[in-house]
Amino acid sequence: MRFHYQSHYHQPLKGEAIAGLFLLLFPVLLPCLFTPFTYASPSTFSEWNVIKPRHLSLLRSALEGKSSNGEQSDLWTPLADQGWRPCLESVNTPSALPQNSEGYLQVFLDGGLNQQRMGICDAVAVAKILNATLVIPYLEVNPVWQDSSSFMDIYDVDHFINVLKDDVSIVKELPDEFSWSTREYYATAIRATRIKRAPVHASANWYLENVLPVLQSYGIAAISPFSHRLSFDNLPSEIQQLRCKVNFKALVFVPHIRALGDAIVHRLRYPPGETEALSSDYLRVTTDQNDKQRPQKFVVLHLRFDKDMAAHSACDFGGGKAEKLALAKYRQTIWGGRVLNSQFTDEELRSQGRCPLTPEEIGLLLAALGFDNSTRLYLASHKVYGGEARISTLRELFPLMENKKSLASSEERARIKGKASLLAAVDYYVGMHSDIFVSASPGNMHNALVGHRTFENMKTIRPNMALLGQLFLNKNITWLEFRQAVAEGHQNRQGQLKLRKPKQSIYTYPAPDCMCRA
Repeated sequence: MRFHYQSHYHQPLKGEAIAGLFLLLFPVLLPCLFTPFTYASPSTFSEWNVIKPRHLSLLRSALEGKSSNGEQSDLWTPLADQGWRPCLESVNTPSALPQNSEGYLQVFLDGGLNQQRMGICDAVAVAKILNATLVIPYLEVNPVWQDSSSFMDIYDVDHFINVLKDDVSIVKELPDEFSWSTREYYATAIRATRIKRAPVHASANWYLENVLPVLQSYGIAAISPFSHRLSFDNLPSEIQQLRCKVNFKALVFVPHIRALGDAIVHRLRYPPGETEALSSDYLRVTTDQNDKQRPQKFVVLHLRFDKDMAAHSACDFGGGKAEKLALAKYRQTIWGGRVLNSQFTDEELRSQGRCPLTPEEIGLLLAALGFDNSTRLYLASHKVYGGEARISTLRELFPLMENKKSLASSEERARIKGKASLLAAVDYYVGMHSDIFVSASPGNMHNALVGHRTFENMKTIRPNMALLGQLFLNKNITWLEFRQAVAEGHQNRQGQLKLRKPKQSIYTYPAPDCMCRA
């Protein structure tokens, strides 16, 4: 049944919108009243400085609600059947594993939650290729997020092993005779059992020629680094489908992450009344009320606009010379010269779609698509570069915006506090239970959820970054022109299935390798 909701976005709110816009711009017009006392140099850029809206004319029109009710009719409509279904037949038929394993395979995975997730899938596939026993992968501490969470802190390890028991032999830890094979052991000297130079997107033959002999000689092989170390092409169909089986079936978050995710989804579907305080027993207290309340729909917005992303892009985000210098210094500190200052101008980067969308820009995109100020928006993000000052325009457009902190009590969040991978896992879980998912910029979370939601035939909006970059560079564009261009440029970017092309990731494009025509 199609969901109809009462729209307030298109009602005459001009006075309220202008008042809201004045409040938004007041700190910009009179910054001295909002600047805290500091001993920092005037040239030192602070992430918490008030950022002036960069697209003021579009923002003013969006807040005034200049759009048509009729254009929203299909926004919340689920995707129609596209004629494809999950297809993992070749790995769903139980078959006996070879009696003798060639040895133990260890992998060490860097990156964040979703890069490591893809590495886990590849590790299972490589173990299958080598007829090796896989040791539960070791997750490195990310230098940006500083999260030491292990595989077992994030994923249900027993479920993982059980789902894959007919495909690959997996153990939680090495037997005593190989207990010496640790990260510290490989960090102190060159070791014969470590494979250090596995090429990016290596073929199956490379592993058979270079890793299998090590397994056969020593009974163990450790691959580090391992991220992105298996090709997406020229592999047997059973290996490709095994990768999808790991990603979409075997990798399930631990119970406390699923419980918190379920609680957040429930509160988005059934928001508490104004007089109801948020508490850990909210679900129990309101069960009877929910029977009478119609579930609401919601959008999950993955706002990847942290300092890491801003610095890596080398784009200009309106903070002036001080911000550019601060981000250049950050690039040098974190990546030690491996990520250079861009040789392109900001206009060139934006016209090529290489700049992440700011909170203001993703808000304008959503408004142009027809989402209004009655839309329930869940903000999936870790730390937003610039803090609340950056988010204020997005919040002005979507006042019903929520996040983990607003929807879950501090007691409920205690087990994930300060742990970037667990925080991202909750966002991933909520993203997989939303009506619509949209990401402000390409990245591993975007790629992972696009692929997973494609596998489940769920609506996902993929921003046309090049188009939006060009539109936002046009300072004379009207709201009507902007809306029309956005609508036309996103007609086929709302979850329509796209077949994987050579070299593209199977985790982002699971068809046709892991999906069959119905």
